[in-house]
Amino acid sequence: MPSGRVALSPLPVQSLSDSPEHPQALAILVGVNLGLPDFDSGLEELGLLAQTAGLEPVARVICSRKAPDAALFIGKGKADEIKALAEQTGATEVLFDQSLSPGQQRNLERHLGVAVNDRTLVILQIFAQRARSHEGKLQVELARLQYVSTRLVRRWSHLERQTGGAGLRGGPGEKQIELDRRMIGETIKRTKERLEKVKRQRHTQRRQRERQGAFNISLVGYTNAGKSTLFNALVKARAYAADQLFATLDTTTRQLYLGEAARSVSLSDTVGFIRDLPHGLIDAFRATLQEAVDADLLLHVVDAANPHFPEQIAEVQRVLHEIGADGVAQILVFNKLDALTPGQAPLQLQDVFDIEGVAVPRLFVSSRTSAGLPALRSQLALAVGARDAAAMPLHDAAELASTPT
Repeated sequence: MPSGRVALSPLPVQSLSDSPEHPQALAILVGVNLGLPDFDSGLEELGLLAQTAGLEPVARVICSRKAPDAALFIGKGKADEIKALAEQTGATEVLFDQSLSPGQQRNLERHLGVAVNDRTLVILQIFAQRARSHEGKLQVELARLQYVSTRLVRRWSHLERQTGGAGLRGGPGEKQIELDRRMIGETIKRTKERLEKVKRQRHTQRRQRERQGAFNISLVGYTNAGKSTLFNALVKARAYAADQLFATLDTTTRQLYLGEAARSVSLSDTVGFIRDLPHGLIDAFRATLQEAVDADLLLHVVDAANPHFPEQIAEVQRVLHEIGADGVAQILVFNKLDALTPGQAPLQLQDVFDIEGVAVPRLFVSSRTSAGLPALRSQLALAVGARDAAAMPLHDAAELASTPT
């Protein structure tokens, strides 16, 4: 698409948005191609995020720029086109696939006359809706407060900010902003202290598992890859699982018995990752993500039926690097084998896959039909046996090796 051109593709409004029983805010999705390799030209993922947050996408706007406009991110001409599209479709919100600065967000709202939000806030809203545990709610609240603290100037733009007489600066609005900034800062401090307490409790629990010789496995992967469904299939649990983004946020840990290893291991289901996951959320969820850092093995779950799985694997690896879990051994689990067409079906269900120059074991499974799960259990038993053998004292290993079979 030539630079500066805008593609408008109105989407059909579903009947649910017209129902008085299920009112949904109508939203326009906006993506700006800045020449980056991970640009979502169809805005499919932003559309899924919007629907998960309870919004109904009614149009998509895609444009190309060499660099974001300092004031409006998209430039005045494109903003005028979006304003006209909002009036045409009745949209009350505009969602940007990229992060907006507080000034750009404020300027766009004034220019368009509707609410303007970015990908970061949509993800925060979804996390706030899905958090169930005390820890999860604290983590989401911390990320939300950190996000809002940078946007107080927009929140209080309706207050008086005129200059007073000689020797006076600012007005009631400026005082209110300072007051809110201080209150939010104090709340952030208290929330961090409470999260630190949770972190210490988790550390104590992990130390207890280590003393008991537990083998810890963490499920990681891109959101909606089927981690929770696989978790339920392996441990016969009833953790919430659904075909939607971020179906579960809270870490769930269960014992998994491996017959071939003749012992149980600890299996944890963690929060899913996504492209451009806000740094505030990564920081806030470090207590939860610590399960992956301290694991003996990561089961990296991949949606085998998603054509963008290479990019999703790369994004998961980026987050693992960021939290310090990139050195933990991995097994790639290509899930949703049942969703592959005959032409997509693999020639063999077990092979190796190259990740950043390292050959990683890969297995194809279906969490829904249980296909491939026995082979996955066998692979886990081999990993446990290798770790136990490495940890065994030399004299015990020699005695075991000399024992006749």
